[in-house]
Amino acid sequence: MARLAATRRQHRLGRLPMHTGAEVPHLLRHRVLPGGFHLTSLLKTHFTWIFHEVSRLKIQGKMTYMKGKSSQKDKKMNDKNYTTGFTVDQTPAEVFEAINNVRGWWSGEIDGDTDRLGAEFSYHYQNIHRCRMKIIEFIPNQKVVWQVLDNYFSFTQNPSEWKGTKISFEISGKGDETEVRFTHIGLVPQYECYDVCVDGWGTYINGSLRDLITKGTGHPNVGEAITGSEHSFVNEARP
Repeated sequence: MARLAATRRQHRLGRLPMHTGAEVPHLLRHRVLPGGFHLTSLLKTHFTWIFHEVSRLKIQGKMTYMKGKSSQKDKKMNDKNYTTGFTVDQTPAEVFEAINNVRGWWSGEIDGDTDRLGAEFSYHYQNIHRCRMKIIEFIPNQKVVWQVLDNYFSFTQNPSEWKGTKISFEISGKGDETEVRFTHIGLVPQYECYDVCVDGWGTYINGSLRDLITKGTGHPNVGEAITGSEHSFVNEARP
């Protein structure tokens, strides 16, 4: 106790230097703990473990971030529904009427009503494509949505790829013009039918429906091939 008191007095008088943290390992170099362990060695081992753990967690965190970022990008790609549209000089009311005249722009092979909420109708093209639709949204001059209740493709491994998807027509006034926005919700690039369907919708929406609105006459399928894909299927079916 006398030695400790004397040392403290020397520190207060400035005769002994105060030690910094960097000198602690040196001061404790010969401090031996019970069991024969050197305190300095234990401290070095402990801090080395902490360093490696921090490095591991940083790398793991970066990998998790990159994986999450990649997953978000993949999800965004997977959720990319097919959409297209155009603008015309006709009124929203005229556009709405033309959209609901499905036999006038898509196909003459339509069974059922196509112009009222809750109505169901069926479409078929030879033995290549059949589907059944239900009108689940019907807002005059603004929006129409069909839900695909059932579907059959002869050219895909999963013949019911469209089943459960929705087909939306949105109408909006843009000054003196009217914009039509078509979206097949659920029709994504991962579907086997995607390229064929994009070809079909592009032809019927931007060609046939637009002509029905602007010229009064569309180009519906009446049992004969209209799109490039339809022509290919017909040619393949020929002996």
